[in-house]
Amino acid sequence: MENRKILEIKDLDISFHSTTETVHAIRGVDLTLRQGETIALVGESGSGKSVTMKAVMGILPEGAVINKGSVIYYGPDDLKNGSGAAPGKIGNAAPGEEQSDGDNGVDLLKADKEWVRRNMRGRRIAMVFQDPMTSLNPTMTIGGQLSLAISSHGEEKGYRIKERAVELLREVGITEPERRMKQYPHEFSGGMRQRIVIAMALSCNPEILICDEPTTALDVTIQDRILELIVSLQQKLSLSVIFITHNLGVVAKVADKVCVMYAGKVVEKGTVIDVFYDPRHPYTWGLLSAIPGTGLKGDLYSIPGTPPYLSKDPVGDAFAPRNPYALAIDFKAEPPMFRISDTHYAATWLLDERAPKVKRPAELEEHIKEMRKEVAEYVALRE
Repeated sequence: MENRKILEIKDLDISFHSTTETVHAIRGVDLTLRQGETIALVGESGSGKSVTMKAVMGILPEGAVINKGSVIYYGPDDLKNGSGAAPGKIGNAAPGEEQSDGDNGVDLLKADKEWVRRNMRGRRIAMVFQDPMTSLNPTMTIGGQLSLAISSHGEEKGYRIKERAVELLREVGITEPERRMKQYPHEFSGGMRQRIVIAMALSCNPEILICDEPTTALDVTIQDRILELIVSLQQKLSLSVIFITHNLGVVAKVADKVCVMYAGKVVEKGTVIDVFYDPRHPYTWGLLSAIPGTGLKGDLYSIPGTPPYLSKDPVGDAFAPRNPYALAIDFKAEPPMFRISDTHYAATWLLDERAPKVKRPAELEEHIKEMRKEVAEYVALRE
């Protein structure tokens, strides 16, 4: 598997403006995705996961303003950015010289919007949304919608469009694809509709697949099948996947790395093993403790309070008012991202060498013991 960098988000900062207020939704997000890698973005609703990915896709709603930052796509050398330049050429590395970060890529936030729509959205970066019924046109057959997606961005023409549509349905596990092509969305179950949406996302052979909570609207047994399908397709097609979810319970089944988001920032990031076995941020402790487990006794843990409303930037650590382990400095200064290992980082003052030693909650320790087996099983399957 090639391990080249394919997407890099740097210091992304986004606000939403209305006639009455400004909401600072994204406050300096950094993320790097490599070829064939799956990254999970985890956090409560409103933490900024979907907004970050909509910025990548160029589909932010009206009123959104990108204050600063970049979203750099590292594509093939023949990629044109609409002005005739090969992939952005953000740097000036000489031919044959090793490219450093930012030397060979196109900043999707600065590129022409029409060029991004025609050359990137769907073609190189595709997105699967949460509810398949809002992604499918109820008045068109499945075959018609797949054919439209293929003809809009793909290179197939004529009869090859129908053949490609049938191939895609078969690839995502739809039986009798030729007959299913003539049916409408309401004739399919929720799980099958989500498979069709995934097929549409794959119709133009994208390099990056963004999955925005694709299992939330499905029951538990169907969720597992969709997760298995995404993992299978990722391995088969060498896709790079960004998986958005508020449920850490599904992360070990799909991801190589995890970014935990809170109040528009990444507060902890690392490999699945790092975050599940050795979580360091109190917010991550809370998310893990709130996962239901068959071997656990007593009431299910819930994080106290609610996420902050970001019409005003929080003073200090945004999680401090909900954090039972908060220190005095948490209410005064925002913590930097502390390095735990080469792959593991967390933004909490508890990692400062001057901070008192704090034990993780007992509920979390029980969860970690229970999750070790499950994580090990899925990691073994992916190796």
